Amino acid sequence: MTSTVEIGQLWIPDSLDGRDAKDFLDAVEVSRKVRMQVWGSDDLAYTPLEKLLELSDPYERQVILVARVDGRIVGTVDIALPLADNMDLAEFTLDILPDFQRRGIGKQLLEAAEHFARSEGRSIVLVDTNHPASSLRGNADEQLVPGSGLGFVPLASREVDFAMRMGYTLQHIEQFSSCILPLDSKLVAELELEAEDTNAGRYSLHHWTDRCPEQWLEAVAALENAAGELATEGGEAPAGAQEELVFDAGVLRQAEDAAVAQGRRTVVTAVEHVASGRIVGLTTIGVLAQRQDVVFQDDTIVLQEHRGNKLGLLIKVANMQRLSEQFPDARVIYTWNAPENRYLLTVNRQLGFTTAGVTGLWQKELPGTGPKVTSSE
Repeated sequence: MTSTVEIGQLWIPDSLDGRDAKDFLDAVEVSRKVRMQVWGSDDLAYTPLEKLLELSDPYERQVILVARVDGRIVGTVDIALPLADNMDLAEFTLDILPDFQRRGIGKQLLEAAEHFARSEGRSIVLVDTNHPASSLRGNADEQLVPGSGLGFVPLASREVDFAMRMGYTLQHIEQFSSCILPLDSKLVAELELEAEDTNAGRYSLHHWTDRCPEQWLEAVAALENAAGELATEGGEAPAGAQEELVFDAGVLRQAEDAAVAQGRRTVVTAVEHVASGRIVGLTTIGVLAQRQDVVFQDDTIVLQEHRGNKLGLLIKVANMQRLSEQFPDARVIYTWNAPENRYLLTVNRQLGFTTAGVTGLWQKELPGTGPKVTSSE
């Protein structure tokens, strides 16, 4: 007999200790098992506390829909709705337990999520598919190239087939890389010397954790605003994203406070052009306070007029060294890069990053509006 699939909105508990937290814990476990299936580890999975803290993000509303079979949660779709910019956008993360894949459950969940997004006035949906390095072999006729013309995802992938059947178009590829920590001390010395020889003392480094010093606040806000026009770590803005959050000192402080409240630490190295006294580049690494062995490279930004001085290499080496000093339990760092960002990819290879896989970014435009999904509270 075919089991009935029930779709509903997940109740978010106030804490993880109460009896009403069971469904939330089960939903987080679904996502962990899917990442184990894809990557062979749960490095990229949220712990329950990390996920609960993330849901308080003031810049993004998150709603989670779940699929139940015989009362058991077997699939989830996390719907992220930006609140400060890109107000026409919804981003989905879809996870189905391995034993329940290829049963149409993903289709039902995704359609429910699209209805929800339409009811919230969102017209553009982004989803991603993840592909480990071992799946990226094959001839050109076995690859799907995005609209950007750079990178590919394997056509044989179940996720690729599903995205195409659901009407999504592959827009962009991000290369996913990892590096074992700490860096070798001999390598660090060689790279520091290479970078310092090129910039010839014309630049000075500054470091902080979590909160930018008051004297650099306006300069860093301006740099963050310039990042939208520059090639940075993590690639380009998603297709269809037209609006950007405008940073000033107040917004930057709010973002710092939100990160700390969500259990995230941020290690920062900035570079000052000595002659002008201007901050012209920075790089950040994110650390989850509840799990400090896995860390994430966030933005690396260098102003266009100061490129060619190996500042990206200089600040990244320094920041990874400082990370290991502050968080000695960190054993691996992950990053995503657009394939066209050849400079940062080269720097990452020098540092010892290797390709772990790729992420495909897919887009779909939603016509009209639809009914709201009722809560299962």
